[in-house]
Amino acid sequence: MTELREYEYAVIRAVPRVERGECVNLGVLLYCRWQERLLARTLLPEAKLLALDPAVDLAGVGRALRGIEAVAAGGPEAGPAAADSPGQRFRWLTAPRSAVVQPGPVHTGLTADLDADLERLFRDLVA
Repeated sequence: MTELREYEYAVIRAVPRVERGECVNLGVLLYCRWQERLLARTLLPEAKLLALDPAVDLAGVGRALRGIEAVAAGGPEAGPAAADSPGQRFRWLTAPRSAVVQPGPVHTGLTADLDADLERLFRDLVA
């Protein structure tokens, strides 16, 4: 029997015009305490973002997504955050913020295959 482990995830979204409250899902962060792994997968859907705000800073949104992926990976590109544990990085990335790119609420699930669940969540919630 395969052992199921708890994980937490959050959708990364863009809110180009905060006053309108419209958003586009850009990616998924997934953290498993048992495996001490933090995974991220993102996508820059330019047409969707431009439909919500023709003046959206696509380059800025792209930089924010690359930064999120770097912090999630924890390598040298993460800067000082690289020294933090995956759980600390997940909490930092999912902290509420008032920016165009922001995290949604944190949800939980059970998994036997973290990588497969990241792909499933990405497919169902973003792509």
